Amino acid sequence: MGSTIKIALLVLISCSLSFCASKQDNQMKFPQEIVAAYYQKTNSVEGQVPNGIDFYIEFNIPLQEGIILDKVYFKNQEAKLEKEDKYTFKAHFNQFPASYDLVLDSDPLKEYGNKAPSITQPKFELQSTEAVLEYSKNDKTFFYKIKAIKERPMIPNPSGIKPKK
Repeated sequence: MGSTIKIALLVLISCSLSFCASKQDNQMKFPQEIVAAYYQKTNSVEGQVPNGIDFYIEFNIPLQEGIILDKVYFKNQEAKLEKEDKYTFKAHFNQFPASYDLVLDSDPLKEYGNKAPSITQPKFELQSTEAVLEYSKNDKTFFYKIKAIKERPMIPNPSGIKPKK
């Protein structure tokens, strides 16, 4: 009877300690007001097919000292945020992965060199209008969920626009 209690206590302690490291700091409120969070599809060089998504975060005042925006998780992808100006940050998501030659043939031996697709699980369970912002403040990493993200109309690539004659 005594050994059963010791084993149960040991299992309980080991389970509680194993979940301490996996806990993420999710913030309910970002330390600064976000004016807008939106995305736009971008055109390829030829201007024919959308090849990615640009994700924007805008603030009404410059980002506070000590806050660093690292990544954004959106539509089951992640991308680094880059500073456009002192109020706007941008991340680019590729809509289609880098292509490689895929051999399809009735003879399976000719398909030997094809790579298997890599399937990765997303880090967060998100709706199509939600994103998670990863940022650091005072060398500590936090996550903030942005909701109600709007899509803005696509701006065609200026190199693809032909002047009228």
